[in-house]
Amino acid sequence: MKQSNLFAKIKKEPPKDATTISHKYLTQADFIEQTAAGVYSFLPLGWRVHKKIEEIIREEMNNIGGQEVYLPALVPKNLWEETGRWETIDPPLFKVRDRHEKEFGLASTHEEVITDLCRKRIKSYRDLPLYLYQIQDKFRNEMRPTGGLLRVREFIMKDLYSFHESQEDAMNYYDKVVKAYFKIFKRCGLPVVSLEADSGTIGGSLSHEFGVLSESGQDKILICKNCDFGANIEKTGEIKKCPRCKEKLEGKSSIESAHAFYLGDKYSKTLDLKFIGKDGKSYPVIMGCYGIGLGRLMATLVEVYHDEKGIIWPKTVAPFLVHLVQIENEKKIKENSEKIYLNLQKEGIEVLYDDREDKTAGEKFADADLIGIPIRIVVSAKILKQDNVEIKERDKKEFQLVKIKELDSYIRNNS
Repeated sequence: MKQSNLFAKIKKEPPKDATTISHKYLTQADFIEQTAAGVYSFLPLGWRVHKKIEEIIREEMNNIGGQEVYLPALVPKNLWEETGRWETIDPPLFKVRDRHEKEFGLASTHEEVITDLCRKRIKSYRDLPLYLYQIQDKFRNEMRPTGGLLRVREFIMKDLYSFHESQEDAMNYYDKVVKAYFKIFKRCGLPVVSLEADSGTIGGSLSHEFGVLSESGQDKILICKNCDFGANIEKTGEIKKCPRCKEKLEGKSSIESAHAFYLGDKYSKTLDLKFIGKDGKSYPVIMGCYGIGLGRLMATLVEVYHDEKGIIWPKTVAPFLVHLVQIENEKKIKENSEKIYLNLQKEGIEVLYDDREDKTAGEKFADADLIGIPIRIVVSAKILKQDNVEIKERDKKEFQLVKIKELDSYIRNNS
């Protein structure tokens, strides 16, 4: 992608109402733009990051047997009423009425829809276990959306629903999902802690959050440095000592980046989702559900990976791997930059080529630091005389000179 063609207008200053680092940098670098309170448009740079995260999640869900579906965001009132959540779900539903005066709720979660689908299809123990997931829009009627993408009213979530004939099988799969979540966060470059959590209006007898330690986090948690215990204060209250090893607990702020729920028969009993067991008797299906908000994960990455100049994207989720910067407009510089750009593309390397002629070298470097692409390649007259380019990795201070003919292998070895 040539930066002169990129649909992005980088701003000199962040928005005045930005309260978090991620809101500041993602808006200033034109990854996102606020359309209304808690509602954001993703621009090309932001959407590329979002899609990278999406593909990592999709791969790990497929690896544990997930089948991808796509469920409607517009859910009829009668389904919500079957579970009693039309009036009780928190935050409240966005509610709409069609021209026939029928009411719908914009889905903030999909337990009703997925259970309705499965009660029409699951009849026998032979139909179990079953794992269905989607990556889809969700709507939360938040009173005070804040922090950019960290607390919004519309967002994209991966939600996985599992269906089992026994609690034992459900808990075994719960553990599989927890492990898959740790893999997802590791691939994205995020260190997370597993936390015992309150199930809220989703329900069920057991739930865990996956939290990322951050000063901008709105969740207050307690963690034990002696063992792996961690919990949201909402779940444990103001306890002082670890319930496992009795060591003193430490209070931290955390960003909730995923949640796992063991639902048991909460929805299957209410919505009459049953199966015939091997003994010929009827039993309620045992369920679990597991969610990751993609936009929040993206914002959390920025909260963790940044400096005073801008974002520092991990290579697995960066919008491009390479930022090629041409800092002079002489014919020879342009020709060599274009050749490098085309060669990188031919090798399948994702590259953003800053070919803009109306920007100074300083402006281009400032923009590159703000955008945060992992590898920056600079082409200038002085270093080109030795058939070199200058390479600097975004998370390092020093730069080095690399021969143009060795450029491909350098990038391959450092990607």
